[in-house]
Amino acid sequence: MVSNPIMGKGGAVYIMSNYTNSVLYTGVTSNLISRVQEHKASKYPHSFTAKYKCFKLVYYESFHSIEEAITREKQIKGWKRFKKEDLINTTNPNRKDLYQDIKDW
Repeated sequence: MVSNPIMGKGGAVYIMSNYTNSVLYTGVTSNLISRVQEHKASKYPHSFTAKYKCFKLVYYESFHSIEEAITREKQIKGWKRFKKEDLINTTNPNRKDLYQDIKDW
């Protein structure tokens, strides 16, 4: 894992949640900041994240290649909810919106 998900040809896997933390959405992208902005703005109004108001970035991991990120996304998507919750709680137990931490990269 690397520290900055907006490097050339890199990728990131991320989890978005809603205000009450009752819904989780796992995604993958080559530009985390841009993708989170799209979710927050409901760029795709009929998408899962727009429908369930998943506007809060609660977890992310970055990788040297998009292929690594896609592999990790598939792994996480295969997990039961409790395991995803444990993953989020390892770095963000208060479910803070991490967008505030990455928006100025």
